[in-house]
Amino acid sequence: MYIMKVRKSILLPKIERILVEMGENIRLARLRRRLGVAQVAARANISRMTLFYIEKGREGVAMGAYAQVLFVLGLEKDLLKLAGDDPLGRKLQDAKLLVRERAPKKK
Repeated sequence: MYIMKVRKSILLPKIERILVEMGENIRLARLRRRLGVAQVAARANISRMTLFYIEKGREGVAMGAYAQVLFVLGLEKDLLKLAGDDPLGRKLQDAKLLVRERAPKKK
């Protein structure tokens, strides 16, 4: 009999805290709209347990499930804020623009 091992990703504590805070924010948004767990889960086409995991900030939930819940809550545009302002990336991009490239090798 073959038993498949499930790999659990190991997250840094800071990432875990971010996921928990995001889950709490989603839960508060649901409560502010006076929507029940079953109602949001049904509209998002996910199980109530998946919604429970989202609201607890569990790392095993797919991003698509988060997106569905945000859509149901009318917060889908918040996804566009993720990595939208990337100051470090812009600095690295600008630094690369200043570096001259080598001329191609002669044949």
